[in-house]
Amino acid sequence: MKCLYLYFPSRGTSPFGGYSDEAFVYALRECGIRHLDASKYSGIEEQLAVAIQESCVPRSELWITNKLWPLDYGYDSAMEACLASCTRMGIDYFDMYMLHWPDSMQPGRSNRELRAESWRALEELEKLGRCRSIGVSNFMIHHLQQLKEDCGAVPHANQVEYHVYQQPRQLVEYCREEGIVFQGYSPLAKGQALGDPTVLKLAEKYGRTPAQICIRWNIQNEVVTTPKSTKIERVRENCDVFGFQLEDADMEELTQLHDGRHVCWDPTNVE
Repeated sequence: MKCLYLYFPSRGTSPFGGYSDEAFVYALRECGIRHLDASKYSGIEEQLAVAIQESCVPRSELWITNKLWPLDYGYDSAMEACLASCTRMGIDYFDMYMLHWPDSMQPGRSNRELRAESWRALEELEKLGRCRSIGVSNFMIHHLQQLKEDCGAVPHANQVEYHVYQQPRQLVEYCREEGIVFQGYSPLAKGQALGDPTVLKLAEKYGRTPAQICIRWNIQNEVVTTPKSTKIERVRENCDVFGFQLEDADMEELTQLHDGRHVCWDPTNVE
C-alpha cells in the first residue's frame, strides 16, 4: 500500500504552513495513495476531513492512521481524544491509532503508568470498533517490554525515525521477533540525505533522484516507509519507486552511512 505521511515535525515543514491541500488531493487521486498518516499534533485534522471528501476516494479504500498526543494520556482523556479526532476528521473509526510518544509530558505522573493506562483505553476503543488496530510511535525496546509486562500487549505497529543515518537495528529485530510491524518515518532524514555523496552517486547510476534512492533503500529493507511532501512534483517522484531495484552492494553502501544521528526527537532516554 502506498503511503502519504502527514506528520509535520517542528522544522522545515511545520504544522504552521507545511500542509498543501492540493498535494494531498493529488496524492489520493493521481498517485493511488491510500495510507494517510496524521496526528492530533499536526493541527490539521479538519483540513484533512475536507480534503478526503474532495478527493472522492471512498473511506473503505483508505487506511487512516492517527496518534494520541501525550498530554491526552490517561484512560478517560485517551478515549475522549480519539473520538474527538474522529469527529474532526469526519470519520467513524481509525484503521490504526497509536500512542504518539513514550514520554507522557505530564509532570508528577509516571510515564510507564500513563502509557499502560492509555493503552488500555486503546484496547477498549479497538473493541468498540473505533480503531481497527492499535500501535505505538517512537517506542524503544524497553518501552515495548514494559507495555508487554503491564498490559500483556503486543502493538500491531511501531513507527520510528528510520533513514540511512538512523538505523535502530536492534529495535527493528525486536519488533519483527514480536510480530510488530516496523514503520519508518523521515526516510530522507529531513533532506539531509539528499546531498550525501553516496546517495548522489547512486542516483546518477540508476537514473533516479536522491529521494527515490533513499525511499527504495527503505522498501528493500522491508520497512513500511512514509515519505511526505507538500509539492505535487515531489509526491509524484516519491511514488515512482517500484520500477527499479538497488543492487546488494549498493544497499550495503547505503547501510554503511549509519552514524546514529537523529533528525527528529530522540526517545532513547525516555523512561
